[in-house]
Amino acid sequence: MNKLTAFRRRDVLLGVSGTLLSACNLRNAAVRPSIEFTRIPQADASGREKTEIIEGRVQGGVTGQQIVLYAKNGKWWVQPLADRPLTPVGANSKWTNATHLGTDYAAVLVQPGFVPPLSMDELPAPGGPIAAIAATKGAKSSPSTYLNFSGYEWRVRTVPSSRGGNNLYDAKNAWIDEEGALHLRTYKSASKWSCAEIALTRSLGYGTYSFVVRDTSRMQPSTVLDMFTYDYSGHDQNYHEMNIEISRWGDPASKNAQYVVQPYYEAANVARFETPSGVHRHSLHWESGRALFRTVAREPKSGRVQPISSREFTMGIPSPGIESIRVSLYAFGHGKVPLNAGDEVVIEKFEYLP
Repeated sequence: MNKLTAFRRRDVLLGVSGTLLSACNLRNAAVRPSIEFTRIPQADASGREKTEIIEGRVQGGVTGQQIVLYAKNGKWWVQPLADRPLTPVGANSKWTNATHLGTDYAAVLVQPGFVPPLSMDELPAPGGPIAAIAATKGAKSSPSTYLNFSGYEWRVRTVPSSRGGNNLYDAKNAWIDEEGALHLRTYKSASKWSCAEIALTRSLGYGTYSFVVRDTSRMQPSTVLDMFTYDYSGHDQNYHEMNIEISRWGDPASKNAQYVVQPYYEAANVARFETPSGVHRHSLHWESGRALFRTVAREPKSGRVQPISSREFTMGIPSPGIESIRVSLYAFGHGKVPLNAGDEVVIEKFEYLP
């Protein structure tokens, strides 16, 4: 083969390759991203103070794009908060956040750097910085199960969670007795543990949160009672998570309680302590730049209060967002001593003081 023939063959191959690449690029450019809702809150025109979980997935999105959520109450209002208008899209293309209730809901996929309007009369059309948009009417009924405890409405978890391991959650694991006390339980369901969690449907912000909990001294070492704050939109502040946790984390020789300001892997953010048997009041006082945890016992005969533990944290304290206070009873799947039976915890009362 002479050099001229070789050059001509090379040019033909390059031309074919370029044509294929151009066709591929055109095909990719023609594929527009789309948004699908996988969890739609109920329609409620008077639900501005109430929050629900909204979820979905993105098809055909690219790295860096985010979701802007809106709820309609007359106008379209950005969610969940004016200063937190962006919802990240996960590596699995799914997104989750909280929203105040409205009659309709919308999700807008936007390019990096987009500054969303706080309210709109009409939704925009795709184009420019807006890659895709989806809107839907609110559901006719709530996707959640609720219970009333201590004068507040709580949402009951019914979907699995990776907290502590791969655990299931069932609404039957949380109930209120005739005296108004909250019961949470765990039990073995097939090869997994079925657990309990409730979350307040309102965001209360700064103030004092307290729980009166009956004796937990017989709880198994790998059972966890967690009373905590959590904010789906607070990813830049460790999801606003602060915890009062009762557990030995699978080690019978370990202390059975701790206070935590996340992230827990920072030693200064965790204070371990031991709680005796009896009825205890656990509290979190949260203010700007300060979180004060306390646990006290109530003497059964005299009713006098006996201090057990307290700790003040002043570093890494989150600011208020749309967090809710939550209570969870779950199985810790990574301890030395695995669970061999279910547990039940009774919480007599929840109180909030602003």
